[in-house]
Amino acid sequence: MSYLSVLAVMMVFSRVSGGLLSHTSHPHSLNSQQSGQRSLLHHRLRRGWIWKELFVPEEDPTPRVIGQLKSDYDRGEFTIKYILSGEGAGDVFEIDEYSGEIRTLKKLDREEKASYILQAQAINRNTNEPEEPQSEFIIKVQDINDNSPQFQNEPYVSSIPEMSPVGTTVAQVTATDVDDPMFGNNAKLIYSILQGEPYFSVEPKTGIVLTSWPNMDREVQDEYLVVVQVKDMLGLSGGYSTSTTVTVSLTDVNDNGPTFQQHLYTFAIPENAAVGTTVGRIMAGDGDVGINARMTYSLEEDLEGSSTFIIQTDPVTQAGVVLLAKPLNYESKKRYVMAAEAVNDHIDTRFLPLEEFRDRTTLKILVGDVDEPPVFLSSVYEWNVPENAAVGTVFGSISARDTDSFSSPIRYSIDKRTDATKAFKIDPNNGTIAVAKALDRETTEWYNMTVEAKETTQNHLSSSVVVFIKVLDINDNVPRLARDYQPYICEGTQAGDLIQLLSAVDPDEPTEGHHFYFSMVPEERINPNFTVRDNQDNTAGIVALLSVLMLMVRRQRRKQQEETGVEVKELELPDAVSQKVLYYGEKGAGRADLDFCQPVVPVRPRPKRRERRLRREEVRASIRMSLRESHLIGPEDEVFRQFILDRLAEADQDPYVPPFDCLRTYAYE
Repeated sequence: MSYLSVLAVMMVFSRVSGGLLSHTSHPHSLNSQQSGQRSLLHHRLRRGWIWKELFVPEEDPTPRVIGQLKSDYDRGEFTIKYILSGEGAGDVFEIDEYSGEIRTLKKLDREEKASYILQAQAINRNTNEPEEPQSEFIIKVQDINDNSPQFQNEPYVSSIPEMSPVGTTVAQVTATDVDDPMFGNNAKLIYSILQGEPYFSVEPKTGIVLTSWPNMDREVQDEYLVVVQVKDMLGLSGGYSTSTTVTVSLTDVNDNGPTFQQHLYTFAIPENAAVGTTVGRIMAGDGDVGINARMTYSLEEDLEGSSTFIIQTDPVTQAGVVLLAKPLNYESKKRYVMAAEAVNDHIDTRFLPLEEFRDRTTLKILVGDVDEPPVFLSSVYEWNVPENAAVGTVFGSISARDTDSFSSPIRYSIDKRTDATKAFKIDPNNGTIAVAKALDRETTEWYNMTVEAKETTQNHLSSSVVVFIKVLDINDNVPRLARDYQPYICEGTQAGDLIQLLSAVDPDEPTEGHHFYFSMVPEERINPNFTVRDNQDNTAGIVALLSVLMLMVRRQRRKQQEETGVEVKELELPDAVSQKVLYYGEKGAGRADLDFCQPVVPVRPRPKRRERRLRREEVRASIRMSLRESHLIGPEDEVFRQFILDRLAEADQDPYVPPFDCLRTYAYE
């Protein structure tokens, strides 16, 4: 069996001219074959050509014959039918079923499809049986340079620090070409710079963009547009090319220091400006940006070293803000001159040989005169005045002065709202303060007044000061009992029992505290059955002298009850109190048994006494009272009476003899 041959058109023509050889396996009689061989001995026996691949240039015009299928059994009688199947059969390629010619139906694009695999078969038209087994072949689309290179990952944006050295990598551009890289130079690319020289260059094969200019300064130009071209065919003429733009930004480095635009800044500020007032702003320029432009300002102290002004850096504008740090006084100083310096916060040591990173300028600040109110020599005044000071007594003086260059007379006055009682007055010319009305410490101890000083000319400015006046105490009040006492006594009270505890008050305030002394009043008619005992601690007690006193009261009460038939009045007490008490000296007598009665007033524990010597008047009064008691209750005996008189004479001669306690004891015995 012979093989199916796929022939190129030009080869078909050459074979036709030379004649086709019959395949030895063709189904003819052996004789005919042998006779044919003998008749053609001068020809060499050949087999049909077998083509495995066909090459078709892309973009060729259509239709076009690209090859031919030919079977050795085809005698030109059109008994063989050629059939084509596989990729592109019918829409891209077709075959002439009689001649076996293969044609293209449309232009081929290698970038769309580079090869086609097809199957060919020869069939006998009469028997519809295959004359040849199915044969496979490949049609390859041959590349032509019909595509331009394309850049990937556009756009290209890059940044490098300013002042970068030559050869610093900026970016890498990448382009691709869809043409066949294995066929010729169609896809072999070369890069070049169209725009950006002499500052930048590009490596031809890799597309890496490099700096080619030293010390590019951002402050001169901060952005560059570099145009890079890529060309196929190794850059030869006739090739395709494409370009792209690389945007290169120069980032800032601190290669510039601050610089003042003025050598002298002049400001003015009034003398009454408050501390913290902004005097003015100074600005040092810096070509850098961001952190590289940050700076700190400072002031050199003036010749007096007063540090009257300070300077701060505005974080937004980087300006130096001059502020008032201390109060001003035009009369003391009218002008300030000082130096200001600006220094970068972050210094790049690489550029220290080129830049100092600091600058200085001069500030002149003029103080403006302002009419100011009077100033008191003291911020507060305080005096002490005795409460018995006479009206018109001068006890203090207030002074204020006008600090302006043109001094104005000052008048003084008391703010009426702070001295409603008008207890004091002030001399409007010299500021002396005197008592205007009688004072009483027990009524008002402190006076808080406001004194005003006002200029009499110009703007009539005024100021005020607080005056504190304390009224000192003198002993101008007598002591009195703390309350109105109404003591009660029980029937069973014994001699020496406490009937009532007394205390006293005094509106005065002595320096060492109160010291009260208690005694019976000799001029008044007193009851001899009681006495007052001084506890030496500003308290005293009413004490019963005789226990028989209650017996006398009971006897008198019963007598009155028998005579009048009226029951003795009893004091109503709360339920918690079980004792029955009587008013001393109450008329009438009662039936109640008072033997169990106890004093209502509790006996106070006797404190430790302070030593005190009695005055002669007190001793005499006590002795007289004891003598009177002895006359009332003692026996009618001349010897006993003479004994009492002798003791009284001794007491008269010696004021320190124990008082009536001892005499009373003798008299009682």
